[in-house]
Amino acid sequence: MKYENYIFDLYGTLVDIHTDEEMPMLWEKLALFYGYYDALYTPEELKTRYSELVTEKESAEQGEDDVHEAHPEIKIEQVFQALFREKGVDADMTLAVHAGQFFRILSTEYIQIYDGVKQMLAMLKDAGKNIYLLSNAQRIFTEYEMHTLGIAEYFDDIFISSECGVKKPDERFFRLLMDKHQLKTESCVMIGNDLSNDIGGARQVGMDAFYIHSNISPKLPRDEKTQQEIKPEAEYVLMQMDMEKVMDILRETM
Repeated sequence: MKYENYIFDLYGTLVDIHTDEEMPMLWEKLALFYGYYDALYTPEELKTRYSELVTEKESAEQGEDDVHEAHPEIKIEQVFQALFREKGVDADMTLAVHAGQFFRILSTEYIQIYDGVKQMLAMLKDAGKNIYLLSNAQRIFTEYEMHTLGIAEYFDDIFISSECGVKKPDERFFRLLMDKHQLKTESCVMIGNDLSNDIGGARQVGMDAFYIHSNISPKLPRDEKTQQEIKPEAEYVLMQMDMEKVMDILRETM
């Protein structure tokens, strides 16, 4: 099959990342940051209220639309702004974003692109293909990380769930991209590392898919009798991250 449009997931597909939001130091440093602006929290209180506010915001977003709103997405900067306001500090959105980005930096143990990612993206661009990103992520993190990693320039358009208010596998997220650029499903392939979000989402809109099982992919389902992993139902399957093999497979689709 030949494609003109290549739609990528980000984390676990192009970018290897590990974050840990349970580190005590994170909440100690973040509480200190809030204290700079007279929003006084203990680390334990801040961690608890952050978690509660995220849950409350997700529940509120779920209830705003009809019962078909199965995969809503929040803007995490609103949570960081609410944490200021609960302590009587009228923080603007710029400060809230900075707090969120500080949180992200503190929680990130490492972030890097997989070896060969830039070469793979350049190969597609040189062949005249369109490259899009469809990521379940927060803009205040992802947009800046993509620039830091030097890959933002390869994309013709970027769709981040926090800005769209919906996330994979909801077919509406895919439709936003397809409608904006007037893409036909037969001209597109979704490349991702998550069987449900990426492959399942693509399937809902009739799009072909390329599954890559990376180091941060969710576990695959197993056959109840044999306990063997069930092979993903996708047009292309790679059971370990190997960008050379990814490039070989993509060359066959160009």
